[in-house]
Parts: sequence; structure tokens; C-alpha cells
Amino acid sequence: MPVLPAVGRLSPVPGTDEIARAARGRVGYITLQAVYEALNALTSAGLLRRIGPAGSPARHESRIGDNHEHIVCRRCGTITDVDRAAAPAPCPEPLASAGFAIERAEVTFWGLCPPYRALKGQPRESMAQGPRP
Repeated sequence: MPVLPAVGRLSPVPGTDEIARAARGRVGYITLQAVYEALNALTSAGLLRRIGPAGSPARHESRIGDNHEHIVCRRCGTITDVDRAAAPAPCPEPLASAGFAIERAEVTFWGLCPPYRALKGQPRESMAQGPRP
């Protein structure tokens, strides 16, 4: 299956279109629907983790089973893995669980990536064009 290796080779949390391009590069042709189905099956099997930051399409990652979260740039949408301080999972815990047995918590941190931090003092029009290499 070309989808699982594609996710592992790409950025920490690639989107479906990026995964489809990588899979096609390996096998020639695969429909976007087949990629979605494979991602759903791999996520259900526990081989991938699906994340969905607000305002962003779903993304998938192969880094599963550890205590990490994500930082999202609120300007360009870049997503980076970030390890949490050593603490038993899930962390943080809610004040009340409403009777649920909490298994996992998902936290998304938001901020500015290094290229946008460098542009922070520039007018908004310059930032809207995105960081330049």
C-alpha cells in the first residue's frame, strides 16, 4: 500500500493532497477517493493519527503512541510536532470528566513560525504574501 509509506516520508503532518501526490509518485495512479479510504482504514487500525486544526483540512501522521502535540502558525498554517513535558498521558486533565474514562487529550498550540516572527514588525500587506525563502 503506497499511502502508509508516503505519510511517513512527508512533513510531520501532511494533508491528503500531499499524501496522494507522494503515493502517485510511487505507483503511478491512485484516485483521491482511494487515498481517503486508505487513510481512514489506517487511522482506524491505529497505524496513523488524524489531526484537524481549526480552519484546516484533516492531516495525518505516522508518529503515534507518544505524548506529543502540534504547533500551528496562525499566518501560513505550517504545523510542527512538539513534545510535551514529561507527564502521564492524557495530559492535561479536565477538572471534571462527566463520567467519561479519559483516554487521550489533544492540544493545539497556535503562534507564529520563525519566518513570520522575523516579519512581525513589517506592515500586514508584506505578511499576507507569505514568507520568502
